[in-house]
Amino acid sequence: QVQLVESGGGSVQAGGSLRLSCTASGYTYTPYSMGWFRQAPGKEREGVAAIHIGNDVTYYADSVKGRFTISLNNAKNATSLQMNSLKPEDTAMYYCAINGYGLKIDSYAYWGQGTQVTVSS
Repeated sequence: QVQLVESGGGSVQAGGSLRLSCTASGYTYTPYSMGWFRQAPGKEREGVAAIHIGNDVTYYADSVKGRFTISLNNAKNATSLQMNSLKPEDTAMYYCAINGYGLKIDSYAYWGQGTQVTVSS
């Protein structure tokens, strides 16, 4: 059974930084990508960043380019999202997902439980 465990959420003031982590386990194949998605209250879930496990190609939403950085560990079973220069509009529940394509939400098969990020002005 594939499991994703996220950590690192919290509350920060605008301009601050947070680092999210996600560790995957229970799969017996090499997944395509790992990604981070977020959902704010009353809004649809959106893609934030993703990384292709085979070649480390990264994908970012325009709203986070230059501020967020996604990375993989050497074992390629964990991903981190370094979030700098946070803005109040980054406030959302952040979800880790695995085995999808880029930022295409519907392509991801497995999801974590989410970790809350709150940015105050």
